[in-house]
Amino acid sequence: MQAARSKRVPRKPATKRRAGVATRVAIIGAGRGGTALMEVFARDPLVQVVGIAELNPKAAGVKLARRLKIPVTRDYRELLTMEHVDLMIDVTGNAEVGRVLQDFHRFGVAVIGGASAKFMWQLVEARILAAAEIEKTLNRYQSLYRLYVKEASAAVTAERIRIACEIHDGLVQNLAGANFKLDLCQELIGKDPQACQAMLLETKTQLRMAIEEARQVIFNLRPVQYDKLELIPALTNYLKSYETQYQIKTEFSMSGDETTLFPKTKIFLFRIVQEALSNVQQHAKADRAAVRLVITPAALTATITDNGVGFDVQAVSRDPEKWDHFGLRGILERARLVGGTAGIESKKGRGTRVVIEVPLVKKEATRNGTN
Repeated sequence: MQAARSKRVPRKPATKRRAGVATRVAIIGAGRGGTALMEVFARDPLVQVVGIAELNPKAAGVKLARRLKIPVTRDYRELLTMEHVDLMIDVTGNAEVGRVLQDFHRFGVAVIGGASAKFMWQLVEARILAAAEIEKTLNRYQSLYRLYVKEASAAVTAERIRIACEIHDGLVQNLAGANFKLDLCQELIGKDPQACQAMLLETKTQLRMAIEEARQVIFNLRPVQYDKLELIPALTNYLKSYETQYQIKTEFSMSGDETTLFPKTKIFLFRIVQEALSNVQQHAKADRAAVRLVITPAALTATITDNGVGFDVQAVSRDPEKWDHFGLRGILERARLVGGTAGIESKKGRGTRVVIEVPLVKKEATRNGTN
């Protein structure tokens, strides 16, 4: 990479400060490696990318950096003058850049390149391969669903894929981040014990998040006894765990008698609530969510609402990839499999409302011996 003078990177990063103590990272190179690092770090509340250096204005990561509001410069030396930076990562493989960074020394700033950068690349490549593998799995199971799989089997398959995505996006990312921070601690322990201590505290926080993710996955994987499921206690426990893990205030209200519901209806309703609240956590940017159940002799109505950013339902419904990514297809399919319907209402800036309605007339007819 050659040095080319351009507009200086602002001393104060343009990205919004995240809550807590964040490691401020500058990345040299915005090709495939820099792009992958930005994608990973953008999801990590303990990392803040404060600057990107890239000579090629058409590099893949330049557009992503601007979308994330990360300052971009063509001259990597401008990153070396930034005041607010803790870690410099060179993913260019350029010998000239490597020599300059080897001679760069500033208190409180760590530099990763060479063998350490290679190790980081192994983590990045593992993430990319895992994401591609999950995408292939999703496409394969969607084809099987359309062609061969029975309705009940399709629901089980969808649940497995959902949990696989949860593990990849949550638990694996947190563990990879903790592993990276421990490697950084190894480099800092001799030359900057104070920075090493701070990094260890960040790592401990990230491992605590990974433990919570693991507990949630285990909860979702617990075998469910169809005949013994008590819907209200199950929902109450789930909402309590959800609120603790994601810091999203939840409210639950219910009227009616759950014993009038088929066991299958209870299971599918529980999974619909899980899917809807997973969407709230991943996409809505909400701080409150509510679940309300109304059970009458004629019908079950479940309403899940949030105060998040909302979205354009019509636009998303026309995009099969987004429709699946938001879990909306799964919600509609589960409602249909118990003879009900699902409605999704949302507007940008006004939150989202999911309404599930399941008629219970058939059960009444069965009890009266007419079906």
